[in-house]
Formats: sequence, structure tokens, C-alpha cells
Amino acid sequence: MDGPVKRLLQRAALYCAFRLNTRRVTTIARAAGFRLIVPPTVFHPRFFLTSEFFADFISRLDLLGKRVLDVGTGTGILALAAARAGALSVLALDINPNAVYAAAENASANGLAHCVTAVCSDLLSAVPPGQKFDVILSNMPLLPKEPADLAHRSWYAGRDYRDIIPLYQQARDRLAPTGRMYVLTSSEIDMPAVTVFFERAHFRARSVHQRSHLIESVFIYELRPE
Repeated sequence: MDGPVKRLLQRAALYCAFRLNTRRVTTIARAAGFRLIVPPTVFHPRFFLTSEFFADFISRLDLLGKRVLDVGTGTGILALAAARAGALSVLALDINPNAVYAAAENASANGLAHCVTAVCSDLLSAVPPGQKFDVILSNMPLLPKEPADLAHRSWYAGRDYRDIIPLYQQARDRLAPTGRMYVLTSSEIDMPAVTVFFERAHFRARSVHQRSHLIESVFIYELRPE
């Protein structure tokens, strides 16, 4: 697909995304085998492929007895996938109070409230000092632009990825010595710049899963402590 057509489709997709996220009613979605409530300003997991793609990948991980952290949880779909995969406990974080509410409600509705806890947090700021995790998950915003409001924060990470740069060092400090971090990226981001963030936090990164569709390719990277 040539550049102009691709850019037009991407703009159309973003426009639809913002319209969905700024709707005034809570909707119900079914994705990755879960029934999910999706309040206003929360990323909709059914209309965009990344959430279900990532959740399906998590479902194939061996998480039995693992302590899992999900940063930027949205509806909680990744946290629920980790709990279903056998995680001992899952802490689901989001800066958006609407997302925290949704994640807690969705954990309860899907019978996973016994191991999923949702907390409002700017990245890992609400995680108690010294708490470690075996697996950290993050489907963070990928576009280096300024978010205008909570709805935009699902896509926009601030100029030069300002809002997510601290994530990797914070995650490195909270990861168990043999732990792993899994993050989703896109062909539309400045991957060399993001790779620098990985390296500064002393992670070794490798792509472990990918999928291509009409307007972009998405990748899951596994980060290992050096």
C-alpha cells in the first residue's frame, strides 16, 4: 500500500477511535473470551486489534503461580488473560480512573476478582516499594504527540514519548531477577528511539510475536534484564 492511502486510512482509524473513546455511554464488548464493560475514555478492545492480539499471546504463556503487573490496563483485558493463564496475582494499573473501575468490574464479572487488583497509578508510582513481579505487561500509547485529554492518552505518549520513557526503568527496578517484561509496539513508531529506552533500562529485547494488517504491523517484544 502506498504512503498517501495508508496515511489516509490511519487518520480515519484514529478519528473513529477518538469518537469511540469520547462516547458518553458505557458499552459491552466481547474479546479474547471475556465479557467486558467499556466506559467512556477507555480504549475499546473489540474495535482495535492490539488488545485481543496481546491477550491471545498472554494466554499461551506459562504464568502458573506468577506475580504479574499490567501497566496501562484499560478494560483489564491483559490482566484477565494473565489470571486465566494461571497467575497467582495480577496488579492492574492505569492513570485513567474510568479504566481502573472497568478493570475491577470486569475481573469480578469474569470470575477473576480473587487474583486481579486494579489501582489508579501514573505508570508504577502506586506500586509499594520493594514489590517485585515475575512478569510485567504493557500495551502503552505508541504515538509521540501530546494527549489532549484522558481519551487521547490511550494513543498519545507525549512529545518524544515523554510519558512512557520512565516506564522501562521503573519496570526494571520492580522485575524479579529471572522475570520478563512484554510490551506491544507498532511499525508506526520510531523503533530505534524506543530501543534506546530499553537499553538505558538495561533490558535485552527481542521480538517474539507479530501480526500485520492493512495499515500497520504490531509486534510483541520480550525484555530480559541484562
